[in-house]
Amino acid sequence: MKLYNSLNKKKEEFIPIKPGEVNMYVCGPTVYNFFHIGNGRTFIVFDTVRRYFEYRGYKVNFVQNFTDIDDKMIRRANEEGITVKELGDKYIAEYYKDADALNIERATVNPRATEFIQEIVEFVKDLEDKGYAYEVEGDVYFSTKKFTSYGKLSGQNLEDLQAGARINVDERKKDPMDFALWKSQKPGEPAWESPWGLGRPGWHIECSCMAYKLLGETIDIHAGGTDLSFPHHENEIAQSEAHTGKTFARYWMHSAFVNVDNQKMSKSLNNFFTAREILAQYDADVIRFLMLSAHYRTQLNFSKELMDSAKASVERLYNSVGNLESLLGEVAREQASEEERSYMEGLNSYRDRYVEKMDDDFNTADAISVLFDLVRDINTNVNINSSKEAARFCLELIRELGGPLGILQKSTKGSLEEEVEALIAQRQQARKDKNWALSDKIRDDLKARGIVLEDTPQGVRWKLSN
Repeated sequence: MKLYNSLNKKKEEFIPIKPGEVNMYVCGPTVYNFFHIGNGRTFIVFDTVRRYFEYRGYKVNFVQNFTDIDDKMIRRANEEGITVKELGDKYIAEYYKDADALNIERATVNPRATEFIQEIVEFVKDLEDKGYAYEVEGDVYFSTKKFTSYGKLSGQNLEDLQAGARINVDERKKDPMDFALWKSQKPGEPAWESPWGLGRPGWHIECSCMAYKLLGETIDIHAGGTDLSFPHHENEIAQSEAHTGKTFARYWMHSAFVNVDNQKMSKSLNNFFTAREILAQYDADVIRFLMLSAHYRTQLNFSKELMDSAKASVERLYNSVGNLESLLGEVAREQASEEERSYMEGLNSYRDRYVEKMDDDFNTADAISVLFDLVRDINTNVNINSSKEAARFCLELIRELGGPLGILQKSTKGSLEEEVEALIAQRQQARKDKNWALSDKIRDDLKARGIVLEDTPQGVRWKLSN
């Protein structure tokens, strides 16, 4: 498997630190409002990356943070007349509503910055003790010139970055490029005790600290939107590697922007859309399809016309799913013929092609093309004269390849019984194929929905848990 490493600006073979396991940190939202479709693309992309790693048999430790203390949150809380914590609680709940609706799997851990204040203070104090940070009137800054490889993610030296960056002017800093690790309390702001007086964390430090505490000194993958590459991720590298003396993340992944009607999304242009607004108009499969229809490193255009086109494409795929579901209830013959078995064996080549595309830096656009080729083949060759076994095999294969993309998992009949039976059959095939990760995932996903599987001598049975 190869992925594009933003740090080295090239595709590299993915080799995890621990065989069979991926430690992955993705920058999450600042929880002061609903997330917009640009955020949504980032969340969908890295949900798909996580799903595909799991499909390929990896155990994924997936951490995505909530920034629940910063200037925007303080302003918004004051506007709403509530505490910053109440604001964070409110919009974390709203995040989960929208992320669940987009079929985004829950992270292994969703840490909040305010849950790690003591750890952050200790992290900053260590940087100060090592000479990488200095205090001015209760504020603590990271000295970028002390970290000699500053700029390696952006591929520029400190002087070039300083010339081209938007810099918060503060004459108290030793250098304009130095950034805040700890901010002293201003009147009316939430604050915590520290060696430098009452204050709160800077933005960048929280991710370094939480990744370190939850995933270790060096992680496999750090990811986020391309807008975070500089300065956020650059600053994370500096403070993390100054703290540990070790590589912070071996691979860096960044998803590209979403434009709306070929223009940058902004409130001033009145083309700013939240994920919730789009979910009110389109199904999650349609939104995910559009977001994954271009390679994640390519800018994506968003428009009503493209959404309607994505909707039509998803409907074509679901038409095949519906036809196969209907065949399972209509055809009389259970066992596949030798000719059908040969045909079914041939369909496995689509899985091979799909894996080849996804193994090449998660090329979801080409993987979707493979799905359409598969569906076209099935539509031509599987009909009322086919066996249940053949129809079931084809349905399971479509769902299997749709799984990492987070699409094509619903039953067109809306029947719980049929949906569960199809998933059980998919799990049985996974077990035959010794794809234990997929088998366990199907079982765990059903369990999360309150459906318990029981393996009996007569086959797999299921029941709703109390």
